[in-house]
Amino acid sequence: MTDPIADYLTRIRNGVAAGHKVVEIPSSKVKQELTRILHEKGYILSYKVIEGKPFNTIKVALKYHPETKRPAIKRLERVSSPGLRRYAAADALPRVLNGLGIAIISSSEGMITDKEARERHVGGEVLCYVY
Repeated sequence: MTDPIADYLTRIRNGVAAGHKVVEIPSSKVKQELTRILHEKGYILSYKVIEGKPFNTIKVALKYHPETKRPAIKRLERVSSPGLRRYAAADALPRVLNGLGIAIISSSEGMITDKEARERHVGGEVLCYVY
């Protein structure tokens, strides 16, 4: 696998498209941080890191509207890739849907959202957009 972050986003995207309640993803520190941010911002219900023999996995409970059954995640879009890294300075951070969505930034202070990066005045690699 050449791009584990793209694989992570694709597994969540496919789970939402298929209407699954839970998605299992191979774990890494980067994926755990992405999952933590998605949980804090309300895009997923919950998550659990399960320690296994060959490798650890993350179980992600996807979030849907209780009445209309529409998913909380409308779109997950990979921005930076291994072949073309996308960086943004602190004063040029992207706004996703005029602030309704989030951009996840890998900065010197860890993985944070675009809003947190603006408050802390740090830039970094723009990993993905979520809305």
